[in-house]
Amino acid sequence: MTIRASASMPTNGPHGDAGSQTAGIALLLAAILGFTLMDATAKHLTQFYHPVQVVWARFIGNLAIFAVIFRASMLPLMRTRRPGLQFARSMMQLGSVGLFFTSLQYIGLAEATAIMDLNPVLITLGAALFLGERIGPRRLAGIAVALIGAMVIIRPGLGVFQPAALLPLAGAFTYAAGALLTRMARTDSVATSVMWSAVVGSVITSAAVPMVWQPIRAGDLWIFALLGIFGTASQYLLVRAFAVAEAGVLAPFGYTGLVWAGLWGWLLFGQLPDPWTVTGAAIIVAAGLYVWSREARLTRPVR
Repeated sequence: MTIRASASMPTNGPHGDAGSQTAGIALLLAAILGFTLMDATAKHLTQFYHPVQVVWARFIGNLAIFAVIFRASMLPLMRTRRPGLQFARSMMQLGSVGLFFTSLQYIGLAEATAIMDLNPVLITLGAALFLGERIGPRRLAGIAVALIGAMVIIRPGLGVFQPAALLPLAGAFTYAAGALLTRMARTDSVATSVMWSAVVGSVITSAAVPMVWQPIRAGDLWIFALLGIFGTASQYLLVRAFAVAEAGVLAPFGYTGLVWAGLWGWLLFGQLPDPWTVTGAAIIVAAGLYVWSREARLTRPVR
């Protein structure tokens, strides 16, 4: 979950000193590494278990760890003045995780990650369409170029087109929708938002998982446990990163997930991204960095 995880975090990090910014970058890099390890773990599990069961394990593991951390504070953390908004946001996150994990049954980790990394530019577009944020022709051009990058990877209309590649594309859209809803619910604490995501994801998947349940082999229990540990630890590192460093400083480092995804795909699954994937990913990253640079320039305080 590389940069898609950071997009819904607070975007008003403190203007700290160089040491704080460096610490934030280190925390973010560790978070991105953890998220790609979670994705690689999910890819392994989806080869043997239904994606719904893997998604269920991810959310249940998340909720179990939160229960240990927060204990009696769990119910108070669920209190919100906007329950409908939090529910919709949580459903969008569940959708993005479900779509991404399902795609891993059929396509490579690097391909799925590259397509999902469209979400930052989609968030920029959505903020203009639905939140009234200004967007100029240059950023619109960056968004269009990023979408072209995704089409290079997916290659619709060609004989090598893999319909499953549309799953992470849909996941990028649902994640962007969730990030925009998170902005709208920013009066709630980060702890409240992550608790809602864990609870809603656990309840919905627990209702669905009996229909696809496969007995978990004893040798796979530790892998399922890793799924929850990687996800929760990475989420914590991500929140800490945005607490000590500026979002504008951190944003470009989210794309390091593409490197990790390619490495895990090669080492663990023998899947090397083809030239089309590398080209498309490079286009997406370049467009994303361009859009980010435009946003950073427009939001930079005048001195």
